[in-house]
Amino acid sequence: QNYLDNFWPDLKAAHELLESIVQARREREAESQDNNGKEYPEHLAVEILEAGIKSGRYIQGTLNVNKHRAQLEAFVRLQGFGSKETG
Repeated sequence: QNYLDNFWPDLKAAHELLESIVQARREREAESQDNNGKEYPEHLAVEILEAGIKSGRYIQGTLNVNKHRAQLEAFVRLQGFGSKETG
């Protein structure tokens, strides 16, 4: 803000862009506070997930995403399956 005010006071488009960015950040921070600091809201309550995992309705694992093809390649590694730590 200071840079624009001092060096580009008449550049209206830049000031509008900055205000848009500031507003978007405020909205994102407000959403984050509403979601207890999480970027995305939970879809199911923790209690429902835990009961579903215990009953076998849901599975629990680690999501692995290919960093070079993130939109195309991902898989879930199930806990206790295929790890070297079992035994």
